[in-house]
Amino acid sequence: MNQTRIIELRQAKGWTQERLANESGVGLRTVQRLEAGQDASLETLSLVADALMVPVRSLFSTIDSEDLSNRVDSMQSRVDEQQAARDRITTAWRWLYVGIGIVLTLLSFTFAQGFVLFLSYWTGGYLILAAIRRIYLEPHLDAKYPLSRRQETRRERRQKARGDDSAHAETIRSTED
Repeated sequence: MNQTRIIELRQAKGWTQERLANESGVGLRTVQRLEAGQDASLETLSLVADALMVPVRSLFSTIDSEDLSNRVDSMQSRVDEQQAARDRITTAWRWLYVGIGIVLTLLSFTFAQGFVLFLSYWTGGYLILAAIRRIYLEPHLDAKYPLSRRQETRRERRQKARGDDSAHAETIRSTED
């Protein structure tokens, strides 16, 4: 039987099962089954590992089956590949916006009303880019790369985890006093 470390990892963060379910996007009953040692799909394990900010392999203290070990490694590889592809596309869109902005900025200095063009692009263009990202790009990337996360989501999770870790450490210190 494969021994999981999910309870240990969850408790180290000071999270309840409900919190882990919310952070990972899986059901509470799924978290309970995982902690009881029942099987789950690799996609579910990936979501839980992402929420706990550990590789999928770290969810297990032992992996008995060579087949499962290979599947876990393969899953982690797919997660990394999908995240890299998503980040490349997002960065390309951002550089496209900046590149067009630089060209329009240089052109705006040659016109009498160039400041209006300059200001219009950098403010209006940003709003249009943000709308395109939310309406088209992010849903498209979510569908194409289901194991990846938005950069903002990853950043928010890291900041939240740092805050939770600080609060958890403070709670431990106050109970020791």
